[in-house]
Amino acid sequence: MKVNVQAGSNLNVRSTASTSGSIKGKLSAGTVVTVLSEKNGWSQIKTSKVAGYVSSEYLTSISTPDKGTDKNEAKQPEKAPTGKQMKVNVQAGFNLNVRSTASTSGSIKGKLSAGTVVTVLSEKNGWSQIKTSKVAGYVSSEYLTSISTPDKETDKNEAKQPEETPTVTEKIVNVQAGSSLNLRSTPSTSGKILSKLQAGTVVIVQAEGNGWSKVKVNNLEGYVSSEYLSSKGNGSANATINKSYVNYNLTLEEMTNIQLSVNPQTDKKYDTYIREDAIAFKTADSTKGTVIGNGWRLRGGAGTDYSVVSTLTSGQVLTVTSKIKGTDGYYWYKVNYSQSWVTASKEDTAYYLNPNNFINSDTQSLQFLKLSAKANVDDKEVDSKILAGKGILAGKASSFVTAANAYGINEIYLISHALLETGNGTSTLANGVQVNGKTVYNMYGIGAYDGSAVSSGAQYAYNAGWFTPEAAIIGGAKFIAQGYVNAGQDTLYKMRWNPDAAEKTGNATHQYASDIGWATKQVGQIYNLYSLLSSYTLNYEIPIYKVNAK
Repeated sequence: MKVNVQAGSNLNVRSTASTSGSIKGKLSAGTVVTVLSEKNGWSQIKTSKVAGYVSSEYLTSISTPDKGTDKNEAKQPEKAPTGKQMKVNVQAGFNLNVRSTASTSGSIKGKLSAGTVVTVLSEKNGWSQIKTSKVAGYVSSEYLTSISTPDKETDKNEAKQPEETPTVTEKIVNVQAGSSLNLRSTPSTSGKILSKLQAGTVVIVQAEGNGWSKVKVNNLEGYVSSEYLSSKGNGSANATINKSYVNYNLTLEEMTNIQLSVNPQTDKKYDTYIREDAIAFKTADSTKGTVIGNGWRLRGGAGTDYSVVSTLTSGQVLTVTSKIKGTDGYYWYKVNYSQSWVTASKEDTAYYLNPNNFINSDTQSLQFLKLSAKANVDDKEVDSKILAGKGILAGKASSFVTAANAYGINEIYLISHALLETGNGTSTLANGVQVNGKTVYNMYGIGAYDGSAVSSGAQYAYNAGWFTPEAAIIGGAKFIAQGYVNAGQDTLYKMRWNPDAAEKTGNATHQYASDIGWATKQVGQIYNLYSLLSSYTLNYEIPIYKVNAK
């Protein structure tokens, strides 16, 4: 067989039959290989210089003309194009999938490289029906541009990775609890960090290549290392789904303004500006300025009509990158500002508040899951599929079910909480700590304060009488239920935003977190646990805000 990729491209030889396998070598177009075996779209090959696995799609028999290099190959006659011509606009190193239907679930009929000219026959709901001389089908309209428009990426000499293509699928950030994954402006470690994504965060993968994934996280786009993304599990066809709706006498605009009054936070990175008279420079050519006086506001644009990102204190040093005239007539400096958390903009706050941005996602819709309703799972299945190998939690499904029945709280939510807090059943607190001659257990990290987590958490467990793992699971569930779930904030959305109180009092009160993205970051683990099971119940409560009549 021989390698059949476009001229100038290479085919990766990997250590395992997976795109996550390390790259052992690269084969250029036309390289002859010996195929030892083939399975699941991968071929085990060897050459005189390297052995490993390659994508079978990019191998062809020696007698077969190359897909794209035989310029004398006879073409099938085409009818005159009936639609407009456009070209594929993806970054160098990426390809665009051509699918059999206008959906990411459609089978892949072909792959188009950057710059390929296509004839668009029709367009609807973000998909274009296209044809070329070699393939016809559907592509995402987002990655087509008019022929007169420059490509997003013009480096034609960059090596392409043929096996890694756009997928437009949801994946989950897979890093250790407490760690985060950098979302960058470019597919490089030198790219600007736009945000830090916590473990379990769900992202929409738009394209993959060269070890990087282009992703969308709600209303923010950037690049992350593909190594730290994992696929979501497969959902069960035996789920019972119940949906209810709650109408609020608030418009989304009113709800947003209520939340802005308490300065909601985000880890999103904004461009930041400070008015010129707020800082002083030691020398005329210095790029570092010192803030003069307290209370100056750092804004998301050059003018007082832009949202406040942070409030500065006297003496803070800022690095200036440019100077522009603002909308208010003053000159403003664009500055670097490296705080991890800043005040969220009105637009971003409104985005996370709007249920319509999440209800159509299998994963993100779980922020509307009623945590006061049982999941009705089978404890034996939970033991075998979820808790097996999870340390002290293994075999304890019946205790979670007992806790769910006793305190009216979803057992999958409890299990997710316990797995996170105990490091999958391996933490010191979960496995027992001696207090006054007795062994105590704490499965949810309750009372475990920073700096003295083990001792303070153990003391809380001792006072609560949690002298067995089962007592800790059941007793801890009572604490969790009392704080928010039994108080009526029984969805992750309500825990974060508390729309009931906002409607009643006009204030943002009793909220579990200040991070606008908190609810969206909790659902990945819960989704994965549900997807392991064959039977369960999902009860949703979805908020509806009043439409402002015009």
